[in-house]
Amino acid sequence: MDCRNYIGSYYHRNLEDQIRMVKERINIVVLGAGESGTGSAVLAIRNGYSVFVSDAGTIKEKYRKILLENNIEWEEGKHSEEKIINADEVVKSPGISDETGIIKLVKGEGIPVISEIEFAGRFTNAKMICITGSNGKTTTTNMIWYMMKKAGLKVEMAGNVGNSFALQVALKDADYFVLELSSFQLDGMYDFKADVAVLLNITPDHLDRYGYDMQKYINSKFRIVRHQTKKDFLIYCNDDPVIRNEIKKIKPEATLLPFSIEKKIGQSAFIRNNNLNIHYKNQEITMSIYDLALKGKHNLYNSMAAGIAGQVLHIRKEKIRESLSDFQGVEHRLEPVLKVHGINFINDSKATNVNSTWYALESMSGNVILILGGTDKGNDYSPLIDLVSEKVKALICLGKDNSKLIKTFEKTVSSITETRSMEDAVRIAYYLGKKGDTVLLSPACASFDLFENYEDRGRQFKEAVRNL
Repeated sequence: MDCRNYIGSYYHRNLEDQIRMVKERINIVVLGAGESGTGSAVLAIRNGYSVFVSDAGTIKEKYRKILLENNIEWEEGKHSEEKIINADEVVKSPGISDETGIIKLVKGEGIPVISEIEFAGRFTNAKMICITGSNGKTTTTNMIWYMMKKAGLKVEMAGNVGNSFALQVALKDADYFVLELSSFQLDGMYDFKADVAVLLNITPDHLDRYGYDMQKYINSKFRIVRHQTKKDFLIYCNDDPVIRNEIKKIKPEATLLPFSIEKKIGQSAFIRNNNLNIHYKNQEITMSIYDLALKGKHNLYNSMAAGIAGQVLHIRKEKIRESLSDFQGVEHRLEPVLKVHGINFINDSKATNVNSTWYALESMSGNVILILGGTDKGNDYSPLIDLVSEKVKALICLGKDNSKLIKTFEKTVSSITETRSMEDAVRIAYYLGKKGDTVLLSPACASFDLFENYEDRGRQFKEAVRNL
C-alpha cells in the first residue's frame, strides 16, 4: 500500500479505522514546537507513531520539557531535510506559511501536510462546535464553552485559544470540543468535520498569507463547512455581505441558521424593540439587550451566535439567558485595566486587524488616545479614518515601521507619536491624557515585530499601566 496516497484520501472514516491506519503510518514529523506542535507530538507518540519534531527557532523551555518527558525526538534552530522528507505525514503548526522552503520541499516530495486540528480530530468521537471569523471568534468561543459548562456538559475548549486541541484529546475525555479556528488551521483540514459551525464575519485579514487575494482568504474560512450534511448546522451572520454572497454560491448542505441585526424575517436570531430574540424550531428565547454582559454592536453578533448554538445543543433557556448575562469576557479583548487620575486604560491587544479596531473605536465614548501598530498584514487602514477623526485626539504608533499608519492618518490626527516600546507608549499616552479620556490599545496589526504574540503585547501594556 502506498501510505502517502492513502493518507491523502479525503474520505470520512470511523474512529476505529482511523486508529488502525495510524498504526500503519510509522514516521510523523511535526514542524513547529509551540503549543500546537508539542500537543500534536504528544498525541502522536501516545498512539504508536514514530515522531520527530523540528523547529527552526528556539523551543521554549516549557515545551522542551514536555518533549523530553514524553521521549520525543526533537531539534531546534534548523530543519534537517533528510529526516523530514522521510515522513509519511507532516503536521504543520499554523504559524508556518506554505511558502516557506521546508513546506515547499515536503509537498514537492508528495508528503501530505495537515494541521493539528485535522490530526487530533482522528482520535476522538466528541462533537465539534467550531467557530471562525475575522473578528469575535475568541469571545464567541469562550461564551459557548462557558454556556456549555454552565449547563453541565462534558466540554473542553481548544484550537486557537487555550491549550492545544491535540494535547486535550491526548489527556482528557470530553463529549464536546469548542474550537476556535483560524484560517491557517482551516487550511490544513481535510477529513475533519464540524458538527456545529459558526461563521461570524469575513473582512480582509492575513492577506499577506493569501497572495493579497481576498477570495483565497474567503475560501479558507469556508473550509469550516467541509463535509457538513443536513444533520449538521451552520450558524452565520446574514449581515455580512461576503458570507451572504458565498453561501449563495456554494449552497452548503448543512442546516442554515442565520442571525442579523438588520433583518427579522427568516432569521434564527434578530433584534426587535431592543430585545434579542433567538428562534430554533419551536423554541424561542427573548431577553433585553441591556441585560447582555458584553456591550457594543459587535458583541450583539457574538451573543446571537452563542445563543443559537445553545439552542442547537438543547441547553435550557434559563441557562442560555444566564450565560449571556453574566459572561465576563476574555483577556485582551476590550479589557478594562485601570483608571489612573481619571484616565481609563483599555487593553484590546487581540485587535490584530482593522475591523477589530473599528469595532473597538465604535464602542468608545469621549476622547480616545489610540495606540496602534505592529506587523502589517497588507492592511487597508482607510476604514478607520472617519472614526479616528470623530473620536481620537492623539495617535501613538507602536511598531518597527509606522510609515503606512502615519501616511494614512497624518491629515486626520494632529498629534501622532512614534515609539518602539510599550512602556514609552503608555507613558506618552498618560501625559497626553486628561480626566475622562480613554487610552485604548487596539493595534489593528499583528504583534510579531516587537512582541512574542498579542498576549505578550497585552500583558506588557497592563504592566506598564500598573507601573504609572
